[in-house]
Amino acid sequence: MAVKKINPTTPGQRGKIAPVYDNITTNIPEKSLTSGKKITGGRNNYGRMTTRNIGGGHKKKYRVIDFKRNKDGIPAIVKTIEYDPNRSARIALLFYKDGEKRYIIAPKGLEVDNEVMSGKGVPMEIGNALFLSEIPLGTVIHNIELNPGKGAVMARSAGSYAQLVAREGKYVIVKLPSGETRKVLTTCKATIGSVSNTDHKIVKHGKAGRRRWLGRRPRVRGVAMNPVDHPMGGGEGKSSGGHPRSRNGLYAKGQPTRKPNKASDKFIVERRKSRKRK
Repeated sequence: MAVKKINPTTPGQRGKIAPVYDNITTNIPEKSLTSGKKITGGRNNYGRMTTRNIGGGHKKKYRVIDFKRNKDGIPAIVKTIEYDPNRSARIALLFYKDGEKRYIIAPKGLEVDNEVMSGKGVPMEIGNALFLSEIPLGTVIHNIELNPGKGAVMARSAGSYAQLVAREGKYVIVKLPSGETRKVLTTCKATIGSVSNTDHKIVKHGKAGRRRWLGRRPRVRGVAMNPVDHPMGGGEGKSSGGHPRSRNGLYAKGQPTRKPNKASDKFIVERRKSRKRK
């Protein structure tokens, strides 16, 4: 995928960097794999706002994605590469030999009419899902399971990937996109390659209206509020407001947020590198 710089014919186009949809082969999703999606506007079941800055946006249909890849040994043909409004990556529609259809996250380099498979002993090709015990060290992977058979939970967003770096008994050591190095059971599955739409992070909307179309409302800075509304509010002129805090008074930057003695600590070999403030 590529991006294109828009000519500044209007103020909204100035600074806009738009994605190119040249690899999208259809704009009509598979009806049997879609369902309705309720937009909450940030409200819970009592109607109270629990998440701010959410509301509006274009109506969407949810595409049911196969994160488990449990049709082992049955080849499938890639029928279409599609846009999914619910995620940053592209998705691919698979037609299996037994007649079933499924959506998967499209890896970078996957094209229409390619054949993909999953399971034990399948070839090491882009889009194929294998057990971590069969994947060679140094391989770039995505859609990684944490619990066998529960489906992929790691390295699923646009352009992300992980790397298999070592093996230790019943575990493999995987370096994640965050820089964290972690143990994962060899009986978990992962897909070969990196996730598509690598230029997603370069896109610039150019105007506030495009963000409203995505369901994102304006966000007011804490320092622009009054003291009654935010711990960083008030002051004469443009006061910095002291140490960055959340609306509840918790430190927002530079403070560890991970719960101490968490059960999964024993699987983390090396924590992600924190960004040093100069």
